[in-house]
Amino acid sequence: MTGRDRKNSIKALFGGDILPAGTERAPETKSLPPSAETPSPPGRAASGAVKAMGLTLSSITREAEEARALRQALEEGERIVALDTGSIDASFVSDRLSDEERDDPDFLALVESMRANGQQVPILVRPAADGAGEGRYQVAYGHRRLKAARRLGVKVKAIVRPLTDDELVLAQGKENAERRNLSFIERALFAHTLVARGFERRLVGDALAVQKSELSRLLQVAEAVPLRFIYAIGPAPKAGRERWMALGALFSNGNGAEIEKADDETTSQRFAAAASDERFQMLFDRLLRPAQKAAPAAKEIVRADGALLAKLERKGKAVRLSFAKDVDPAFIAALTGRLREDYAVFLAEKAQRD
Repeated sequence: MTGRDRKNSIKALFGGDILPAGTERAPETKSLPPSAETPSPPGRAASGAVKAMGLTLSSITREAEEARALRQALEEGERIVALDTGSIDASFVSDRLSDEERDDPDFLALVESMRANGQQVPILVRPAADGAGEGRYQVAYGHRRLKAARRLGVKVKAIVRPLTDDELVLAQGKENAERRNLSFIERALFAHTLVARGFERRLVGDALAVQKSELSRLLQVAEAVPLRFIYAIGPAPKAGRERWMALGALFSNGNGAEIEKADDETTSQRFAAAASDERFQMLFDRLLRPAQKAAPAAKEIVRADGALLAKLERKGKAVRLSFAKDVDPAFIAALTGRLREDYAVFLAEKAQRD
């Protein structure tokens, strides 16, 4: 789609002036003051400007697609209503590990965009099931826009559509595929939750737009990595399938010590302060690191009155006997002599037995 086509698609929604594709307007001409000079051609754009241009074109494409989707909904007779955010419950299956701006750097930009320009695309909800209360709804897709509207304290624009559970799951998966892609572990958790709720694997695969083999790998990882560690890590968008499968193998092939190491790592302040991808790497590295064996506690030898006489410490085959500071040196000298004599007797008796 050309830039002009994208612009026309957006303007068509609001009845703006549309130019046929390929048609050029006559350029406007203005008289320049005598002192004005023709500007020299600009130099090559900096990489930051090129990146910004790419983001702008991507935004235009997305807005055009949103405009077409909105126009299609209106043409099909669906009505857009403004709902109180407090009347809308989350989907029965979560597909995000990020929580507002935590692990979702684009969330605050979405909030500011809706503050400045309003909500451009409605969310999709269905009437809540019987017993949930009159006037309540359940969101199928648009969770981030719903949270942004809550943050702003405004009503959210929504299309209300009767949906079965299967239709809600398919709509939710389609929305995620077309907008902000889920990370590998978010798709794995989404698939695992649906299968656990009794949905057929074929439907789960259709919702995620994946083949059977990929669905099997998603489920394998979600079953291998304990859920509490998945939630602790978060979406980890840069950690793809191979790295998550390697992490799952560390848990599956371990002897149980991995759980203890993972609990210790994920409850540290350093872990909590890190970004999601960094948290993944921190846990992965910790599980690869061999566990340090705790040194055995020293055995205390006490006197008749209960005071410390000496400590006996073992390190491998080595044994160390340390006397308390107040032990009489003459006793230590006498004991040293006895040790030599007693050891000589021990060796002689051992030789006779052998």
